Formats: sequence, structure tokens, C-alpha cells
Amino acid sequence: MNSLSCQLEFLTEADKLKNVIRNNTLLDATRRENTAEHSWHVALLALVAAPYFPQDVDVDRAIAMLILHDLVEIDAGDHPIHQRHDPQAIAAKEQAAADRLYAILPSAQGSALRALWQEFETSDSATAQFARACDWLHPEIMTLMGRSPTAAHLQISIDNLKTGRVARLQTIWPDAYHLIQAMVDGRSDDTPLGRVAGFIAQTDALKHVLRATPILQGSRRENSGEHSWHLCLFALVLADHSITPSNVSRVIRMLLIHDLVEIDVGDTPIHGDFDQTDIEARELKAARRIFGLLPKPCGADLLALWQEFEAAQSADAVFGKSLDRVQPVMANLCSGGGTWPEYKVTPAQLETRVGTKVKRGAPAIWAALHPRIEAWFEAHKT
Repeated sequence: MNSLSCQLEFLTEADKLKNVIRNNTLLDATRRENTAEHSWHVALLALVAAPYFPQDVDVDRAIAMLILHDLVEIDAGDHPIHQRHDPQAIAAKEQAAADRLYAILPSAQGSALRALWQEFETSDSATAQFARACDWLHPEIMTLMGRSPTAAHLQISIDNLKTGRVARLQTIWPDAYHLIQAMVDGRSDDTPLGRVAGFIAQTDALKHVLRATPILQGSRRENSGEHSWHLCLFALVLADHSITPSNVSRVIRMLLIHDLVEIDVGDTPIHGDFDQTDIEARELKAARRIFGLLPKPCGADLLALWQEFEAAQSADAVFGKSLDRVQPVMANLCSGGGTWPEYKVTPAQLETRVGTKVKRGAPAIWAALHPRIEAWFEAHKT
């Protein structure tokens, strides 16, 4: 098996994280959060909260850690903090999961990504401590800013602040600790970090936006939050296949934010019928509103990054767009055609609407998938 085949197999296996369910709920308490969409959301938190952490950190390295940090839950499962566990047994399970998952990748890449996961686990660096702090902060924001959190979830948050891992923020990140304390006390917080928390609360809505394509196992439609996480993992793993040298960290930043406008506008299936001019105008309005929630200059910087992605002229944006087109193809292939029959997609349409865009930034990836695409359409001729 060549390197690209191994990488695509890893990305297929990683899709299973979308079916690992966590204890905490979405902001509106309509369902429990899955670990893939959590990983996207906590990486987004790291992107916008880094300026307010008291130490200098490599924010892009922290984001990469958070994209990877819970992959082991595919095998080891989630372990809610309020339940009793055997830490040594959990650590052994997670190490075994890391051994299996990262071994799917080409050896050097697998070792590098496993080391990044291990750095997060041991938290020896300031960057890893920041990433961990974001992972602790995120569920508190979700619960305490939620519309109708249960009494049990509120008590978990309060206990966590008093004696749990969030209590450690008092030393590691005092401003974050005081933010959570203010939320528990019912006090408003108009600090920049408070605005960041408000942005995270609002962007939770992306987990409710359903896409046309299914998750790779085909059991349900994918939402745009977990899709964004999967794309970031695609960028991290497939960076060497960009036809033009690109900055993988910038690509990942683009992919973290690229679909936030769907909170206001909804998903626009590539094989659907819509007014492109109208969609673009509505998306720009949404982008200005959503990024405007953040303190300056962060909000302006992310708006400019989103516009760069949409324009698809820079090497980073072209590669990011290629990944955004190829991931749904893999989802459809892995799920027996997915929604291709529903949208009556033809080989010519797929080549024009998807293939040309993928080949513009990552032709080797399209070439690797093309035999499978041809075989599917051949087998489903009408």
C-alpha cells in the first residue's frame, strides 16, 4: 500500500470519532455532543483565545494537538470527568489506541503525529498546557452559557471549578478561571475573553447545520461542525499532496472557520440548484456578523482569512478548497454512493463540479480516488 492509500485509510478510520458521544450537551441541550464536533470547537476556541493566554504559545501547534487529542476515543471511548475511573487502565487503553491508529499512517508521519498527541497528554510544554486549558474551558462555556443546562450538569461545572481540573486554571490561566467564576455567579463579563466565550457559544450552532453528505459509515447526515474537524485532519495528514507548496497551519485555520457562515445561511449542496450571487451576498453578511462578535483585530483577521478562502486564489486557499471538495467524495464512496443517487449526479457533473477543483490543488488525491469513482458509476448505470 502506498503512502497516500495509508493516509486515506487513516482519514476513513478517523471518521468513527463522529459516533463517539460525550456527556455534555450542545448549547441548546437538544442532544449530546460527539467528540469530532467537540474537537473542532475546542480547536476554534484555541485559535481565538490564544492572545489572552498568559504565556507565549505556538497556537497552530496547539490547534493541531486539539484536532488529534481525542482520536484515541475511537477505541478507548469517552470518560466523563464526574465518574469514577481507573486512570492507569484508561491510559493503557488510550496508548493502545494510539499505537493502532497512528500505525495506519506512513511510519514517519504516524510517529510525528503520535508524538504530538503524546505532548498534549503529558502537557510538558506551554503550548500543550494551553491546549489542555482550552479543553477544560470548553465544556464549562457550553454548560454555563447553555440555554437550559440540567441541574446535574451545572453541579458538575461548579464542582469542577472548585476542586476539579478547571480549578487548575487559577494558576495556569487566571483570566479564564475568573471568567468561569463569573458565569457561575451569574455576573456578566465584558472582557475580551468574555467576548471570545460569547463567540464560542454562538458558533455552537454550526453543529446543527446538516450537510447533504453522510458520515462515512452512512448512518446519518454529517453536520458542518464535525465536517470542519475532519477537513482540518485532512489538511494535517495530506499537506504534502498540495500541488503548490502551502502553509498547512494557515490552511487549517481556514478550514476551522470556512463554514461558520452556514450558521446564518445554511449548507449549499454542490449538486443542488441555487442562486450563486445571492448565496455569496448572504454569506458575506453572515461572515461580517459572526466575526464581528470577536475582539479586534482577531475578528477582522479571521474575516480576511475567510474571504481569502472564498476567493480561492492563494496556494493555501486552493489546497483548502480541494480538500473541502474531496472529503464528501470519500463520504459518498464509503457509504454506497451516499447522496449521489438523490441528486442524480452523473460522472460528468462530478468531474466538472468537483474533480476540476480538487485537481487544481491536489491532483494526486483525485487520481487516487478516480478508479473508485469510475467503478461506482459503472456499477450503478441505469
